[in-house]
Amino acid sequence: MTTRVALVTGALGGIGTTICQELAKAGHKVVAADLPGLQHKDAWVAEQKAAGFDFYVAEANVAEYDSCKAMVEKVEKDIGPVDILVNNAGITRDKFFPKMDRAMWDAVISTNLTSLFNVTHTISPKMAERGWGRIINISSLNGVRGQAGQINYSAAKAGCLGFTKALALELVEKGVTVNAVAPGYIATKMVMAIRDDIRENIRNSIPMKRFGKPEEIGALCVYLASDLAGFITGATININGGMHMC
Repeated sequence: MTTRVALVTGALGGIGTTICQELAKAGHKVVAADLPGLQHKDAWVAEQKAAGFDFYVAEANVAEYDSCKAMVEKVEKDIGPVDILVNNAGITRDKFFPKMDRAMWDAVISTNLTSLFNVTHTISPKMAERGWGRIINISSLNGVRGQAGQINYSAAKAGCLGFTKALALELVEKGVTVNAVAPGYIATKMVMAIRDDIRENIRNSIPMKRFGKPEEIGALCVYLASDLAGFITGATININGGMHMC
């Protein structure tokens, strides 16, 4: 496999970490990007090195355009042009709509949707110039079907799907594919830390009666980033154990 530079945002989270690991196993140089000043960054880097992964760590606030532009420029200088971009960064600020304030709306829209513009805007034209690129946007089951109590999150993740389709059309003749992955409930540390009875109710609501594995998300990203996936663009790949089919 050709070694390429892969940039993953939200890299220090559960799914982000596994995406980084799976891309590295596939032979790519992985840039793990997350917020500046994260307290657990050094521990995360040490943990990854102990597991055999030597990632280049980059910092940017994905909600701020200039921060993203500076990060990309530094990565290009230190590592090389970005060939594979995984827009994975995301947050939640859950409340039922009457109790959701504007700050909660703005935070989620900025981090989960505006970030796609902020990170991709500098990278995608250069992919097009080189005639090859892979952009993978991590959406969500709740962006596909909606979810009560997550108006902001569902709107942002649904917007991710529109962004994916439109950008795919713009880049379709340039050798650059743009696809979305919409995970359901995945067995990250955060999900597994949910109170046992609540977690069991969630598991029972999944037709497959199990949570997804982070490695299954990572493996899907590796495939979408490969030459073999060159005929797939503008697609939303649902990976949710049968909770929603479309």
